[in-house]
Amino acid sequence: MPPFAGMRCLVVDDEPRLRRVLARLLEGEGFTCAEAGSGVEAIAELEKGPVPLVISDLRMPEMDGVTLLREITARWPETAVIVVTAVAEVESAVACLQMGALDYVAKPFHLDEVRARVSQALDKRRLIIENRTYQQSLEERVEAQARRIEELFLEGVHALVFALEAKDAYTRGHSMRVANYSIEIARALGLDAEVIDTIALGAELHDVGKIGVSEAVLHKAGKLSDAEYRHIMEHPVIGARILGPLMKDAPGALSIVRSHHERLDGTGSPDGLKGDQIPFEARLVSVADAFDAMTSVRPYRPSLTVKHAMRELEEGKGVQFDPEIVTAFLRAYAEGTTLPIPTPQLQPLRLPTRAMEARRA
Repeated sequence: MPPFAGMRCLVVDDEPRLRRVLARLLEGEGFTCAEAGSGVEAIAELEKGPVPLVISDLRMPEMDGVTLLREITARWPETAVIVVTAVAEVESAVACLQMGALDYVAKPFHLDEVRARVSQALDKRRLIIENRTYQQSLEERVEAQARRIEELFLEGVHALVFALEAKDAYTRGHSMRVANYSIEIARALGLDAEVIDTIALGAELHDVGKIGVSEAVLHKAGKLSDAEYRHIMEHPVIGARILGPLMKDAPGALSIVRSHHERLDGTGSPDGLKGDQIPFEARLVSVADAFDAMTSVRPYRPSLTVKHAMRELEEGKGVQFDPEIVTAFLRAYAEGTTLPIPTPQLQPLRLPTRAMEARRA
C-alpha cells in the first residue's frame, strides 16, 4: 500500500503542466490530489475540508504564494505547506519558512527530491500536532491541579473559621454574616467580581486570629481590663501571621485580616493607619464587622437594635468609618438586599482571579 494512501493534498500553481506533474507524483504516493491555479482557488478548496498537505508556487496571479501561506497558517495551522520557488528566489523561500512553511523545493527539481521533502514535511506536521496535543493535555492537567489547590486552600480556610467558632460560641456565624454584608456593600458600590471575591475571602477570615486569644478573655462576661483589651486586639496581627504563608497570592484579602480594626481618624489598630492609608477592602469589611458585632449578643452586653446600630454607623462617619461605605451599606439595607441573617448562608468562596493565575503560573 502506498505510504500516504487516502491522504488529501492540494497542488497550487498557475502553470497547468507543472501542477499536473506534481499531482501525478503525489497520487503515485497514495495521495488524493486536488489542483488550484491560484491562491483564491486554493482557499476555496481548503474550505471544503481538512487538507494535510499543500504544495504551492510563490508567483501566482490574484493571490501569491506568500499571501496564501499567511492565510493557511492563520486558518488551518495543522496543514503542512511546501513552497515551490525558482533558484533565484531562495531568500523568499527562507522567509516563508520563518512564516510557517515546513519546507521548500527549488525549480528545477527532481521528483525524488519532492518525495523526500513531502515525507519530511509530513513528519514535522505529525510532531507539531503531537506536541500541540500534549501541550493542551498538560494545560488541562495544570488547570485541574490548580482547581484542586484552590479547593484544598478553601477547605483549610473553612476549617480555620470553624475551629474559631467552636472555640467561641458568641462568634458562631459572625464571619459568614460579615462576609454576606460585605458582599452586598461591594455590590451596592458597583465593584467588579474580582474585588468582590477578594472581599468575601478576607471577610470570612477577618477574625481567624482569635484562635490565638485566651478563651478566658473571649468569654469574659464583664468589661475587659486594659491588658485584656490589648490582648484581644492582637488578633488581626495573629491572623495575618497565620494566613500570610497561605495567602501570598491574595494580598487584598490578607490586608482585610490585618486592618479591619483600623479607624479613619488613625486611632485604630494594629498600625494606626489613617484615611486612605487603610486598604479600601479593610475599610469596607470594618463597616460590616461593626454592624454585625453591634447587632449580635456578646458575653458583656445584649445585642443592639438595628436602628441603634445604624445610628452608631452614621455617627462614626469620617471618624471610624468611610462615609461612602456607610452610605452604601445603609442604602443596601433600606432596599432590602442586606438583612440580618439568622443562619450563615454564604455563597461558595473563590480565590480572586489574579490569585488563581499566580498559583497556576
